[in-house]
Amino acid sequence: MLEGVLRIADMTARDVMVAAARMDALDINAPYPELLNVVIDTGHSRFPVYDGERDNIIGILLAKDLLKLQRAPELNLRTLLRPAVFVPESKPLNDLLREFRANRNHLAIVIDEFGRVAGLVTIEDVLEEIVGDIEDEFDADDEPEGDIFALADGTWRISGDTPIERVNEWFQVRLPESEFETIGGFVAHEMGRVPRRGERFEAQGLSFTVQHARGGAVRWFKVTRLPAAP
Repeated sequence: MLEGVLRIADMTARDVMVAAARMDALDINAPYPELLNVVIDTGHSRFPVYDGERDNIIGILLAKDLLKLQRAPELNLRTLLRPAVFVPESKPLNDLLREFRANRNHLAIVIDEFGRVAGLVTIEDVLEEIVGDIEDEFDADDEPEGDIFALADGTWRISGDTPIERVNEWFQVRLPESEFETIGGFVAHEMGRVPRRGERFEAQGLSFTVQHARGGAVRWFKVTRLPAAP
């Protein structure tokens, strides 16, 4: 842990943030079912909310607050938003962690030198630099490792440690089983590195989008079937 504390002394928000292109954000003008699908599919507990352009972040929505709309549809979503915290890319992680703890805030929007949204950073991102991999919304103890979960929108959520043999059986495809044991290992090999959240890989008519990566490995993929070639 001491090594981690010393390491973040030289790090900034830019070093650990999730880049804007890979941010899971909600459109304030989207219909409720669409918002709910994003919350369910990603499994996050907090979301930046934008109006019009993705650079126009107007607040933070807690997933639990979205459920209030189901019970009271007359509520205006804007009234459920929490204030967004904005920090520069150059913000030292030591200072950011101190502010997270003092303000009991868990997420900040990172802004570049031109005032545009560069990404987001969470208190978990900072703490993991100190203590290593920690659990989050995707790491539920009651979910079996290495399995495939069908989602309501016709896609699937697959654990990165799911055996390739099981993926082949489930989707009736022929991914190579001899060199790799897990789907996460196969995708990382094909891409030449461990992919980051939001990156996509296609094989055998399937699209694998990284939803969660930690500790040098992909934890979860979202899988969709690609349209058949004409």
